[in-house]
Amino acid sequence: MAQLKTGPVSDTALNRLRREFTGRLLTPGDDGYEDARAVFNTMIDLRPGVIAQCANTDDVARALACARQEGAEVAVRGGGHSVAGMSSTDGGLVVDLRRMNTATADPEAMEVRVGGGALMADLDAATAPLGLATTGGRVSTTGVGGFTLGGGSGWLERRFGLACDNLLGVDLVTADGELVHASAEEDPELFWALHGGGGNFGVATELCFRLHPLPEFSIGLLMFRPERGPEAARTWRDLMRTAPDEIGGALIYLVPEPAPFIPQDMVGALTCGVALTCAGDQELLREVADPLLRMRPDAEMVADMPYQEAQKLLDDPPGYRNYWSAEYLSALPDEALDRFCARADGMVVPSPTGHILFPLGGAVARPLHDYPVPWRSAPWGVHPLAMWEDPRDDARVRRWVRDVREDMRPWATGDVYLNFTADDEGRERVFAGFGRDNHRRLSAVKTRLDPENVFHRNHNIHPAMAMPAAPPPRRG
Repeated sequence: MAQLKTGPVSDTALNRLRREFTGRLLTPGDDGYEDARAVFNTMIDLRPGVIAQCANTDDVARALACARQEGAEVAVRGGGHSVAGMSSTDGGLVVDLRRMNTATADPEAMEVRVGGGALMADLDAATAPLGLATTGGRVSTTGVGGFTLGGGSGWLERRFGLACDNLLGVDLVTADGELVHASAEEDPELFWALHGGGGNFGVATELCFRLHPLPEFSIGLLMFRPERGPEAARTWRDLMRTAPDEIGGALIYLVPEPAPFIPQDMVGALTCGVALTCAGDQELLREVADPLLRMRPDAEMVADMPYQEAQKLLDDPPGYRNYWSAEYLSALPDEALDRFCARADGMVVPSPTGHILFPLGGAVARPLHDYPVPWRSAPWGVHPLAMWEDPRDDARVRRWVRDVREDMRPWATGDVYLNFTADDEGRERVFAGFGRDNHRRLSAVKTRLDPENVFHRNHNIHPAMAMPAAPPPRRG
């Protein structure tokens, strides 16, 4: 392995770490370094001094000790799917958990234990053969840990709640290298904080989730040419207002790839799509979707499909620049829908960009605990998810995302799911992501576990002694 200077981590410290490290350490110039430093969002081009590919919790503790002794910035990587690039660092040390990706289901206990570096694909592979599931994301490539600690919004949320609602316990390595367990019985205040507080408190090396029976799953993809979009949007909104909890999905303006059910002239062109998911068979899905089906979509696919396979249908392709945001809405009147549909004309076409409206409600709006995820009370969520290739489009794409947010502002609650946001929206948005009262409580947990703010490569919660004052509440 190349003996190169690694920025803040000295060669002496690195060699000492290497002697006791079980996994693999990569520095600039090593074989595999370039692939290991790459993250999902190609706008993020950071060069860590050390990538510590940990094999176990002892490796995590050793890597953290090395970074602290050397004064190196720490980033924690699970799936590397952070749109804000928070799973990497420039010159510091990355605690890379990807080797810790096991998932083991216990059907008798109705639980699944998942390593901190596991992806949704790993989780689904352990549970799907048993006819069981817990709320995952909407693509198979998302990391389970960061997704859950941020709240965890996915296709099954209206039926089973958010991912964090199903969290039963977390093993965490703290900044000082201590392994702690958080659950409803053990350190309940930390356990509360891990339901939306993100990676602010330590490195989650294992998570335990409640499982639910999911013997059947079905999906519908209904496509409409863009001139029919506003009518389809109204019909979708109205049916989702009374849909049973088993039904989820989204309204999505997108550019479809070739598929047997899509007419050739719609491939590569802007399309209004309705994605419907069902924690049940297609008979139930067709019954609920009847108003949309009677509109005779320009392209239609309704089928029973294993949940594990449905999770892969909208997998985000790697190699693209990404910029995302979100707004949560207290209402969705015709005017809001018209603005949403009209803004689709500003999308980069062709590209994998998604202009998305999510329905919440169901179990999301009926929490059993007051976790720090204030956005869950909104009935609708808007998610401009921009993906493109040419850096020359950066400015106009960012402007489009901000314009979507501005269009929705009259109905916005002000809350935000931080997993959906980039890192340039300002401190007030961080407060909005947790809720102001929650933020004070989270800061107390942060102060106890990470008083030096070692874990700051995230939507950061400052320790109380270093916390800036919260901005005044937004009026109007």
